[in-house]
Amino acid sequence: MRDLPQAFLDKMKGLLKEQYSDFIEIYREPPNQGLMVNTLKIDVKDFFTMVPFSLTPVPWAEGGFYYGYEDRPGKHPYYDAGLYYIQEPSAMAPARLLQVKPGHKVLDLCAAPGGKAFQLAADLKNKGFLIANEIDAARVRVLGENLERMGVKNVVITRETPDRLAMVFDSYFDRILVDAPCSGEGMFRKNPEVRSMWSATLPDRCSRRQKDILKEAARMLAPGGKMVYSTCTISPEENEEVVDWFLKQHQDFYLVETGGFDWFDRGLPEWTERNPELAKTFRIWPHRIKGEGHFIAVFERKPNGKIRSLPLFYKRWGLRKGCPEYESFVKENICQEVEGPLYLHRNQLYWISESLPDLGDLRVFRPGFNLGEIRKGRFIPSHALALALKKQQVFQSVDLPANSPEVRRYINGQTLNGFKGKGWVLVTVDGYSLGWARLSDGLMKNHYPKGLRRILPDYADGDKPY
Repeated sequence: MRDLPQAFLDKMKGLLKEQYSDFIEIYREPPNQGLMVNTLKIDVKDFFTMVPFSLTPVPWAEGGFYYGYEDRPGKHPYYDAGLYYIQEPSAMAPARLLQVKPGHKVLDLCAAPGGKAFQLAADLKNKGFLIANEIDAARVRVLGENLERMGVKNVVITRETPDRLAMVFDSYFDRILVDAPCSGEGMFRKNPEVRSMWSATLPDRCSRRQKDILKEAARMLAPGGKMVYSTCTISPEENEEVVDWFLKQHQDFYLVETGGFDWFDRGLPEWTERNPELAKTFRIWPHRIKGEGHFIAVFERKPNGKIRSLPLFYKRWGLRKGCPEYESFVKENICQEVEGPLYLHRNQLYWISESLPDLGDLRVFRPGFNLGEIRKGRFIPSHALALALKKQQVFQSVDLPANSPEVRRYINGQTLNGFKGKGWVLVTVDGYSLGWARLSDGLMKNHYPKGLRRILPDYADGDKPY
């Protein structure tokens, strides 16, 4: 506790009063660790019986689990197969409260590193579409890698400011998630770097930025749509005060009385101008549940107003005559191709959701599901395509056990030998896709992306795996 900022401790003592001693004691304990099952690839029941971890359900997030401190799910090949996303348990709540349904048009405005975006995509079940936005160049690459690993198809990744997005998508989205940049006080136990960056003036500075982001997000929500505002901080300046300000500025929005989340405390009107509506928001306290500090508000826009429609992307940019190189690859390697509009950009071939609108002149990091590259008249399949396919959808596959040396060698980028066949092969771990390889003369040439290659631990017989 000695490295917690003194100004933060003084502030919490004044706010929490008699609860302060319970709150501060939690920093003597290690943070809770969680993962979210990827239901785009595996049923929760199958996952629970398959993995070697000590799992306990997170009560407010179906498919979310705490794992034991001795477990290392990030070092397991199932992680590389995208069967789960490692996620702090409290952070699982905002996407659940947004109540996304298949077919919705969804925006995750501050999406990196991708945990909440993946949850939203899983709820969509590849129907409708998700725009995952991240302005930071380094973070948007991480976002792309994470969503690729999870096998998400119907997502567009943009690199834009909220105001430029709002110019295109006025009154458009059914659901919007604003997981706003914040001072990160709720993550102090988990992340020492956040503690070192905090200052007493940071909450006020973050609050001004949050209001700007939320104002632009409001423009993009369709009448009758829902929007979640969330932070991983404790200061009322970034939570109740932002919500109170927003309601005063936007008379066509109101807070939704959301039930079924009785694990959480309610927001505190007395920490601002005593607006009783703020009791409809949620506070997640680390000393009250097994999770870190969060704040969540669920807004709905009044249904009076016109929902905007936009021209469809594929009608302007889609390939009407198909792609011969891709069609040849499919004929030779895949039993069931990805159906839908195709878009070729700089030799990269993408599948585009039929409901995706024209993106205008927005800065787009990835316009759809990347199928692969056209190179010298041949189609080279992408890692994203491999991770979205199932074993039964390809003609050739090689299945490697999770605890085998071969799977560790494959993820490390090494060539494997002793396999029959020729041409492209989908490499799987216990039946779930890992990536591509090329078979020739008994050798399996590795096509696992160089940037993702890593060394997994080697366990002796009898040791607990991972």
